[in-house]
Amino acid sequence: MTTGQTQAPPLLPTIKLKRWHQVLLGALILLVLGLVAFVTFQPIQVLPRIRLAPGYALTDQDGQRLTNEDLRGHYVLYNFTHTDCLAPDCPQNDLILSELQQRLGEDVSGGAPVSFVTMSFDPEKDTPEQLRTYAQTLGADTEQWRFVSGDPARLKSIIGGGFEAYYQQNEDGTWDFSPTMVLVDGWGIVRAVYNSRTVTPDADTLIRHLSVLAEELENSQGVARLGYEAAHLFLCYAS
Repeated sequence: MTTGQTQAPPLLPTIKLKRWHQVLLGALILLVLGLVAFVTFQPIQVLPRIRLAPGYALTDQDGQRLTNEDLRGHYVLYNFTHTDCLAPDCPQNDLILSELQQRLGEDVSGGAPVSFVTMSFDPEKDTPEQLRTYAQTLGADTEQWRFVSGDPARLKSIIGGGFEAYYQQNEDGTWDFSPTMVLVDGWGIVRAVYNSRTVTPDADTLIRHLSVLAEELENSQGVARLGYEAAHLFLCYAS
């Protein structure tokens, strides 16, 4: 080296920076590929966590009080109707629930309790006595399937506001409504909504969705929980 010649700065910091960029780029590529594979192959099936279900306190077919807290820990299928609603002129989801109740011996819920709640938005006609007669007509087991109603203003808040199911009484006393069913998990979170805008319900679909919830409850423990949380995250962003 010639005396007085300026020494070039070391290359080591530049090399480290380039290696760091390479590591970061490689990690990002692996992450993107993993996300694509997860979304494409969907190794974990989940139902979305849509929103919290509303709280309520209503009166059932036996004159007993029923609240949402009474069903904590249950999978609950809610239906909203009135007892004068008869097929084929009036779509009747209670007939689907009747079929489902008969098929629950297939153990679709993994042993978790399943309950049904039919809410009538016509309390003037649908007294507890009328609801009890309606339950008998359907052959419902009222230990598992409750038929409830209550104050009209409270019902509007619960059904129309909380569950977001449309209904409206006409001047002639008839009802316009959108037949709706809602599936709520044991934590009180709405996991599926079935109506003409989303999924038309049938017993096979309901059984499949109950099975998905049962698998999540059984398997989302320990490390496996991270996979389920990732599936929920991807489902949320995909929506």
